Amino acid sequence: MKVLKIVLLILVVISTQLGNAQGKHETQIQYLSGTDKDNLVDWDFYCSEGRKSGEWVKIGVPSCWEQQGFGNYNYGSDDEKNRAKEFGLYKHTFNVPNNWKNKDVKLVFEGVMTDAEVKINGKLAGEIHQGSFYEFNYTISKLLKYGKENLLEVKVNKISANESINHAERVADFWIFGGIYRPVYLTISPKDNIDRVAIDAKADGNIISDVFIDSKKADKVQLSLFDLKGKKLQDIRVENIQKEIGKFKISGIANNVKTWNPEQPNLYVLQFDLLDKKGNILHQINKRIGFRTVEVLEGDGIYVNGERIKFKGVNRHSFHPKSGRTTSKALSIEHAKMMKDMNMNAVRMAHYPPDTHFLEVCDSIGLFVIDEICTWHNPMLDTKVARKIVKETVVRDVNHPSVLLWANGNEQGWNPEVDDDYAKWDIQNREVIHPWSIYKKTNTIHYSHYHSLINDAYTKDKILFPTEFLHGLYDGGHGAGLDDYWNVMWNLPLSAGGFLWDFADEGIERTDRNNEIDLQGNKAPDGIVGPYGEKEGSYFTIKEIWSPIYIENRFIRNDFNGVFRIENRYHYTNLEECTMTAKWVKFEAPNEGLKTTILDENKVMLPSLEPLEKGTFKVEKPQNWQSADALHLTAIDAHGMEIFTWTYPVAKPKEVSNSKIDYSTEGSVKTETTNKIIKVEANGIMYSFSEENGLLTEVKKGNKIIPLNNGPIILNQKDKIIDVSVKELDGKTEIQVTFEEKKWMPAWSTIKEKRSDIIKWTVHSNGLLDLKVEFKGFRNLKGFRGITFSFPEEEVAGMKWLGDGPYRVWRNRMKGTKFQVWENDYNNTVTGESGFVYPEFKGFFSSLYWSKVKGNNNNGFTVYCKTPHTYLRMLTPQEPKENKKGKTHPEFPKGDISFVMNIPGIGTKFQFPESTGPQGNKEHYFGNDDKPIVLDLTFEF
Repeated sequence: MKVLKIVLLILVVISTQLGNAQGKHETQIQYLSGTDKDNLVDWDFYCSEGRKSGEWVKIGVPSCWEQQGFGNYNYGSDDEKNRAKEFGLYKHTFNVPNNWKNKDVKLVFEGVMTDAEVKINGKLAGEIHQGSFYEFNYTISKLLKYGKENLLEVKVNKISANESINHAERVADFWIFGGIYRPVYLTISPKDNIDRVAIDAKADGNIISDVFIDSKKADKVQLSLFDLKGKKLQDIRVENIQKEIGKFKISGIANNVKTWNPEQPNLYVLQFDLLDKKGNILHQINKRIGFRTVEVLEGDGIYVNGERIKFKGVNRHSFHPKSGRTTSKALSIEHAKMMKDMNMNAVRMAHYPPDTHFLEVCDSIGLFVIDEICTWHNPMLDTKVARKIVKETVVRDVNHPSVLLWANGNEQGWNPEVDDDYAKWDIQNREVIHPWSIYKKTNTIHYSHYHSLINDAYTKDKILFPTEFLHGLYDGGHGAGLDDYWNVMWNLPLSAGGFLWDFADEGIERTDRNNEIDLQGNKAPDGIVGPYGEKEGSYFTIKEIWSPIYIENRFIRNDFNGVFRIENRYHYTNLEECTMTAKWVKFEAPNEGLKTTILDENKVMLPSLEPLEKGTFKVEKPQNWQSADALHLTAIDAHGMEIFTWTYPVAKPKEVSNSKIDYSTEGSVKTETTNKIIKVEANGIMYSFSEENGLLTEVKKGNKIIPLNNGPIILNQKDKIIDVSVKELDGKTEIQVTFEEKKWMPAWSTIKEKRSDIIKWTVHSNGLLDLKVEFKGFRNLKGFRGITFSFPEEEVAGMKWLGDGPYRVWRNRMKGTKFQVWENDYNNTVTGESGFVYPEFKGFFSSLYWSKVKGNNNNGFTVYCKTPHTYLRMLTPQEPKENKKGKTHPEFPKGDISFVMNIPGIGTKFQFPESTGPQGNKEHYFGNDDKPIVLDLTFEF
C-alpha cells in the first residue's frame, strides 16, 4: 500500500475544484483514508465473525473488508440463515492543528456498508447512518481536540437494523459487501461559509441557484464564470437575489456560453463568493457546471437543448473484481471511454448512486445519466429512510449536467410516497421515473419482446424506453437482436431508445478461494465486457449498430459506382465535422503473414448533413480498384475517436482462392480400392474414402495423420445414395457420390422437377483435394444446410483465416466484424463463465474465403472456399453450466468443422432468439430457382 507515500498524501491539503491555492477563504480537504482502490491508508480494524476475526489488526481504507481477507462472502440471493452478519470496528487517529479552532470542520463519508456509528474522541458524531450507497457527513468542530491527536471510531454493521434497507440492498441481485468502501475526509471551511449550492444552468445561459449558508455575517453572493483552465471569462450579471433563512436564491445570466451535450460536453466553473456588508469575502467555492435544458414532453419525447434524444445506453455497476465496490477515477474513466467507444450516449446507474468521480467523468466525456436510489422489488423502502436517501442522493448529485432523470428505485421497489421529495432538493425539477413501470409520462418496460415495440397498447402515448433490455447473459443478448430492436426504436417517434443490461460481468476475486473469479453461476455474467474489461463480441456489434453515421448495407460488384447512402444519427453534430478515409486493400496468402497491403488510400468527402438528415457520399475508385480484395472505410469523429470501420469484400471468394491455389501438374495419382476403402495417393499424401458413401475416412501425409475425416455429411440430408463412382483421369482422380432423385419445385414453377444431391471429390497429382457438393435448397428450413466433418478438438491448435472476424457471429448478431485476415489461438472460453480469453475460438465465422487450421501433433490443413456467403463452423462451444433452457447456447451441427449456408440466432436470459426479432427466427429460406446450392472447396494438406 506504499505507506510512506500515503502518509505524505494525507498530509497534503487540497483546495476544491479550482487550482491548488490554499486560500483562507476556500474549503480545504484532508483525507483520513486513501483516495481509491489503488491508494489505501491503514486503520486499526476488528472483525466480529468469519475470517481474520476476533483480534485487532490493520485494514486498508477505503475497501470492502471481504477483499482484504475478513468476514464472509454473500450474494444478495443467499437465504437469510446463510447471510453473513459480521460487524467491523475501525479506529484511526489524526492530528488537528490549532488554527482550525475558528473553522467549520465536517467529517465526510462517501459510502459505508451498511449501518455506520461514528464517534470522535469517544462521543457520537451524530445519528447512526443507514444505507450503503449514500454520502453523509457530520459537523465535528465541537468534538475536536485542537493542537492534539484525535481518535475516530466507526462501528459498521454489514446488515442494517432497518429491514427495508436490507431488502433494498442486501437481498438484491448483486454482490453484498461490508466496510468503509469509499473515501473518508475532513472539510475545513471558514466559520461563515457556504454549506452547499444547487444550480440550474440553462442552455440559454440563464442561471438559477440556491446558495445554502451557515453564517450570520453574510450579506450577498457574487458569481463569476471560469473556463476549466482557471481563466476568468465573465462576472455573472445577477438579475435577482433573495435572502431567505439559511440561503440566498439567485438568478442571473451568462453570455455567449456553449451548451453541454454528449457530443460536445462543454463545461465551465461557476465561482461563488460569499460577502459580508463591507464586501469582504467570507467564503469562496467553485462548482463545475454545464449549460443545458432538459424537457420531458408528454406524448412526445425527451428533449435536451431542444433536440429529441434517443438513449443508446447501458446499465453499470460500481465494481471491480479485485476491490468489489471500491473503485477509482481511473476505472470510471476506463469504463466511460469504453461506453463512448461503443458509440453509447447514456448510462443508467444500477442500482444505486455511483462514486462521485463517475458522474464527473460522465460530465466531462459526455454521457446522459439516469441516477437511481437502491431498492429491490417489494417491499419498498420505508418512507422515513427513503426520504433521507432521496435527499442525500439529490443534494450530492444535483449539479451534474450529465444527470437527466432520477429513478426512484428498481423493479417494483419504488416508494411513491417520496416521488415528490426529489423536487424538494432538485432545483432543476428533473423528471422521476419508475424503472420497469408505466409511470406518468414514461414506459420503461424491462426485457420486452421485439413485437412489443409496435407500441399499440393502452400505453401507446407514453415515451417508451426500456431501462433494461436484451439481457447479456453469457454470449446472448446485447448485440444479438439489437439490430432488429434499434431499427424499430430509431424510427418509432415515441421511442427514446433504451439501456442494455449490463456493462460488465460482476465476477469477484474470492480471497477465500485463492482469488478465483466467482460469478454466482448465471446471476452475474451479464456484461458486454468481462470482469476486467475484456471485450466480448457484442462490444463491436453495438459499436456498429449505434454508430452515429449509419451506412446502408452495400455490396461491391463489377458495376460498383462508388455511391453509399448515409444518414446522420447524431443529435447535435453535422456530419461535415467528421472525417472518413477509404482504403483499397489486398491481403496475404495463408502461408504468409497478416500484412495488409494498401493499394490506394484517399479521403472521402462526407456531405454536410444536419442531425437526422439523409444523403450520399462517393468513394473514388482508383484504376486498379478491381484488383483489391476489400474496401475499408474508417470514420473519425470531431474528437479524433474512431466511430467505426466498415469493410466490404471486393474480390469474390472464387477469385481470391484461385489466385492462391497452385494447380501445378507435378507428381502423379495412384488409386486403388481394397476392403471397401478407396485409396488415392498423390504427392506423398494418402487419402482414404469410403466406397459405400464417399466420405473421407483418413488423410495421411508422410507418416502423420491429419485427423480431418467423416465428411462431407450433408446436413439435413435424408436421401439415399444410389451410386459411388471412381474415375481415373489424366493427372487426377474423381470420386462422385450421387443421391436418389427427389422432386423439387422451383419458386417460379408449378411443375415439380427431379434433382439429385451430389458429392464430388477431385484428387490432383500435386496433392490438392477439391470438393464440390451440390444440394437442393429449401424455401423453409429450420435446420442447417451445408456440410460437416470430424476433427478432434484436442488436435486443434488455432486458425488463421480470411473472412469476417475476429469474433464469431450469430444469425441475429452479424454486425461488428471486419473483413480481413485474422489469427486466433485455440481457447475454450465459455463466454462470461470461464477463460475470459476473447475472441472465443469456437463458433460460427462469416464470409469465409480461406482458413488455415493449425494442428496439435499434426500438420493441420488449409481450406479455400469459393462459394460466397459461407459460414465456417469451428468446433462446438462448451455449454455454460447454468444455460437458461437452451436460450443462450444454440444448437450446433453434428461434427466439428462445418461449412454451412445458415446459422442460428442466440437468445437472452429471458428470451429465445425468435422473440428478439426477425433475425433470430429459426426459419431459413433457400430457393435457388434454376440451380442447386453448390459448396466449392479446395483442401491443401
